[in-house]
Amino acid sequence: MIGNVTRFAPSPTGYLHLGHAWSALFAHNVAQQSGGRFLLRIEDIDPVRCKLEFTTAIYEDLRWLGLIWEQPVRVQSQHMTDYADALARLKDMGVLYPCFCSRREIIAEVAASGYAPHAKDAEIVYPGTCRHLSMTERTEKLAQQSVANWRLDTAKSSSMFQNLKFHDHARGVIEANPMMFGDVVLARKDVATSYHLSVTVDDHLQGVSLITRGEDLFASTHIHRVLQALLGYYTPDYHHHHLLTDANGKRYAKRDNAVTIRALREFGNTPADIRAMMPDF
Repeated sequence: MIGNVTRFAPSPTGYLHLGHAWSALFAHNVAQQSGGRFLLRIEDIDPVRCKLEFTTAIYEDLRWLGLIWEQPVRVQSQHMTDYADALARLKDMGVLYPCFCSRREIIAEVAASGYAPHAKDAEIVYPGTCRHLSMTERTEKLAQQSVANWRLDTAKSSSMFQNLKFHDHARGVIEANPMMFGDVVLARKDVATSYHLSVTVDDHLQGVSLITRGEDLFASTHIHRVLQALLGYYTPDYHHHHLLTDANGKRYAKRDNAVTIRALREFGNTPADIRAMMPDF
């Protein structure tokens, strides 16, 4: 039996905290138990929030915890052509359209139409304003603005496939429902890719067979499943594990400086102490 290929894929927008350590150790443990491979990926497509100092700290903290990963590390900002190629394929398939709306305009239209904002993750479900533009209108707007967001026509994409499903080790077989997010952005005006597109491409190119990540990203898998189908990618297994929380049941966040791995190290904790804070795998 071939072992699982897992990955830990943090964004370098702050120092790793206990929740990150739990997620990294979970993926590392699954790979080791199956005789597989553990990969590290740096998801740094946001040029404003991602900092080199945090990338360096990620390497330091994970090494200190005793984790070993394959080299080379895939750094997303160094592979933008891969995402551009996938985006071009989707454009050729006719499942993308340019969007010229500002976030303020989207919020106003959602409110006017009587729909409440998507509470989980504070997302706004896009009402499809620019999807209804004619080809002539799109061409004219592109000529005027030159740069636009590119959105996935989710309804059109979903209609091309029947019974899209994925398997989650914690929840069983799940029927994909990408419509819950509306038409998500796959490339932005300022960054030529998005989380949804880049992670789908990366997991395929890296041969990840089991994607382990927090249950807060479970809903995103519905979008990733339809992208896999469109791009002809193999669908890996998933395990969305529970999130580590503090004594009050609050999930850890990067703003919680007291529980960063760096701070815990400075307080004199050892890697064994950190592992003792984790629930059993």
